[in-house]
Amino acid sequence: MTAKVETTLRSPQAYGLARRVVDEMEAAGVWPTPQNFELWTHALGDPEGVLAGEIRRMLAAAEPFTEAVTDMLAAEHLPRSRLTEEIRDAGRVLDRELSSVSSVIAEAHRSQAAYGQTLDQAADRIGAAADGDGLQTIVSGLTTATRQVRHETESLERKLEVSTQEVIRLRRHLEMVRRDAMTDALTELANRKAFDEQLAAACAHAGAEGAALTLAVIDIDYFKRFNDTWGHQTGDQVLRYVASVLARVAANPRFAARYGGEEFALIFPYESVAVVEAALENIRTEIASRSLRRRSTNDELGAVTVSAGFAVWRRGESASAFLERADAALYASKRGGRNRVSCAERLPKAA
Repeated sequence: MTAKVETTLRSPQAYGLARRVVDEMEAAGVWPTPQNFELWTHALGDPEGVLAGEIRRMLAAAEPFTEAVTDMLAAEHLPRSRLTEEIRDAGRVLDRELSSVSSVIAEAHRSQAAYGQTLDQAADRIGAAADGDGLQTIVSGLTTATRQVRHETESLERKLEVSTQEVIRLRRHLEMVRRDAMTDALTELANRKAFDEQLAAACAHAGAEGAALTLAVIDIDYFKRFNDTWGHQTGDQVLRYVASVLARVAANPRFAARYGGEEFALIFPYESVAVVEAALENIRTEIASRSLRRRSTNDELGAVTVSAGFAVWRRGESASAFLERADAALYASKRGGRNRVSCAERLPKAA
């Protein structure tokens, strides 16, 4: 998904885009299956993109949108489909390499068994040998068998080395694919899926170790108004700027993610409330202190501000309940005038 389409789908413009998609598909006689709908959403959301150009070409040539054609378009242009295909390819390579390793191991077993049988036979013949000539023949046979098994062992070692290197390469590739699947394309922070996994793991660890854990949710103030005034591309620039500030603050073991359209989340393991609050205030003041400019025209955009809310994890609390309390603190900051940090533990009971 391009950054432009992702931003549109997380804004009020998404409803208009969805209606346009249905109208355009009906006009073209294309059935509104989930895959077709996703393809046309990407095409209309990014009319200058490659997918949009291909669909326009097909419409002009009156080419039918068969299931096979849409599968091909999805595999080439939809990010999830490309990711699935990469995983399938990696799985096929892994199967091949594991099969190769199994064959090498089986071959090594056969070679060692044959050599052991040769030694047993040689031992029997030595006991029965009556003269030097007979012993010499036996020793010569053992020398040949030893040389052969050494050669076979060296060959097997080379095959195992090749397979081992391929498996290492494959592991790195899969890790890169997984990292891409867990990364927000626009901001390069962790995405919502990665955040959900990390939060669940952090809560489980805090429960097992009795360690401190704090969750903060950060939202860009008046982002819709900013988008409507300056356009989505400039809005993307703002999202990347805020993300860059969070990325600098989120050194391990802290964890930063893009939680929603203009909403971000920070997980703080092991840290006190005072330290977390100071970090969030630093984020808020740094973002508010910078006057932004539009890259394309150098127009003065002014400053943007963020509101933040945080909560301290309670023993036995679920990740979803934890997130709800952090969200409640964020909304308290919004209601209180924005550009501020609120703590869930200090909210009135009614809130």
